[in-house]
Amino acid sequence: MNSATVRNLLVRGMLAGLAAGALALITAYFLGEPNVDKAIGFENAHAHEHEVEVVSRSLQSTAGLATGVLLYGVAFGGIAALAFCFALGRIGRSGPRATALLLSGCALLVVYVVPFLKYPANPPSVGDPGTIGRRTTLYFLMMLLSVLLAIAATLLGKRLSPRLGTWWATVLAVAAFAAAIGVAYGFLPAVDEVPKDFPATLLWRFRLSALAVQAVLWGGFGLAFGELAERLLTPGPATGAEGRAVPAAQ
Repeated sequence: MNSATVRNLLVRGMLAGLAAGALALITAYFLGEPNVDKAIGFENAHAHEHEVEVVSRSLQSTAGLATGVLLYGVAFGGIAALAFCFALGRIGRSGPRATALLLSGCALLVVYVVPFLKYPANPPSVGDPGTIGRRTTLYFLMMLLSVLLAIAATLLGKRLSPRLGTWWATVLAVAAFAAAIGVAYGFLPAVDEVPKDFPATLLWRFRLSALAVQAVLWGGFGLAFGELAERLLTPGPATGAEGRAVPAAQ
């Protein structure tokens, strides 16, 4: 793949990330923000002292949310496009659309779902401010381990494929990844700082909405980028002056 194609795919990846970010923004605003407001209300009701807001809640839930989600979408879209350039042609005989969607699904699982299951997202009023550094470190450590183990499982599958066939090599690689993640879950310390009187339903809804935002973001990117990459890498037949397809030269 030449540099011009990589550059074009990078631009398309960023555009697809922007479009996916817009979908995720809508999801976050209508599903996530109501739960955040309820969590803030719980915090204010149980706080002895009320801190002065540096940034108003209305600004946080609109312009602040939009800026964060859209910038994140553009950034991860560019990174995912570069990963697509490396993966295309190396995942069986999958075309651009299938490769983009498969890559997005795997990235969602490895980068977000696996760390999320160990250290799920929490709404405001949940978590000790004094441990935020430790919790952040543990989360990113789990994410790094997930990515490294996914790479190791992919290499294992490729090595086993000539002897066992693609199907069984994939099954064993996935099983090895799951087992290694289970070991990581067991060794890394748990974090449970949810107040005893915090509504369980609110916590559950917040975490589901956080997962939904990421699913929309990655799924939307996979579909949008796959279509853009397909049009770039597999152009349609040229048409003549009368709109009829011109057969390719033999």
